[in-house]
Amino acid sequence: MDTAQALPPHQQQQLMKNLQNMQLKDSLTMYNNLVDKCFNQCVYSFRSKSIDKYETSCVENCASRYIKMTQRVGLRFAEHQAMQQKRMADAVAAGAGK
Repeated sequence: MDTAQALPPHQQQQLMKNLQNMQLKDSLTMYNNLVDKCFNQCVYSFRSKSIDKYETSCVENCASRYIKMTQRVGLRFAEHQAMQQKRMADAVAAGAGK
């Protein structure tokens, strides 16, 4: 975000607003995917107004696995980004040392 610091204040505000909107959109997309996947996988019957014990357990397990998977992917992505940034910094340092 060092580049953002160099922006004028009104552009910094716009950038932050855009980032917040992107985060909100990503969160809602993840939630909708979770609901869609787990509902379609676990709920079979519409005979009553409530879901039965099997469906409840299935949805809870599905949601738990989905959230864990999403967190793991996010962690791996962050690790990959950090590694890329380190490589870039090392390349810049090696280039400056010549």
